[in-house]
Amino acid sequence: MTDTETVKTTTGRATPGRRVRATAEQRLGDAQRAVAEETQRYAPAEDRPLGGYATLLGVYAACAGVMGAVLLRNRKRLPRSVGLGDIALLSTATFKLARLVSRDAVMSPARAPFTRYIGQGEAPAEVNEEVRGSGVRKAIGELVTCPYCLGQWVATGFIAGWIVAPRATRVIAATLTVAATSDAMQLAYTAAVKGTH
Repeated sequence: MTDTETVKTTTGRATPGRRVRATAEQRLGDAQRAVAEETQRYAPAEDRPLGGYATLLGVYAACAGVMGAVLLRNRKRLPRSVGLGDIALLSTATFKLARLVSRDAVMSPARAPFTRYIGQGEAPAEVNEEVRGSGVRKAIGELVTCPYCLGQWVATGFIAGWIVAPRATRVIAATLTVAATSDAMQLAYTAAVKGTH
């Protein structure tokens, strides 16, 4: 059966909208088959969601593109450089937020559609989870359980925020930095108390 035959209306004539839809569906199917074949060649013994990764890369690129367009539109607001104080502040905030999203027990409901709980984490109030599902679901699961992976997304958001709304971004980053410093102090205190016994 040809594409034209599959898109005929009840009167027997194909409509342009249905032809376009049938062509789009055929191309999507071809792309999905190509991704499946490439994934099989890339990792024949493992389930690596290359299509899901490509989708996430597309989302990241689209977000970065939108942010870039906004920044280009406001060219006068672009700083000549980033000070070391802001780098330290945003780096610590990025670490803390990526860690919160990927490991914090209270954030488990956000990760639950993509993960399965397997036990307490190494740090207090953190959990270990394994990724579940396949395709895009698995790729998202790998992203939301990896503080290193999330760090890139968070850092991009913080830098864009710092350029567009520096005062608000510094307040948010300072809050996360204070929390990260508090965490370090809590761990140091606990270690010191254990060392005295």
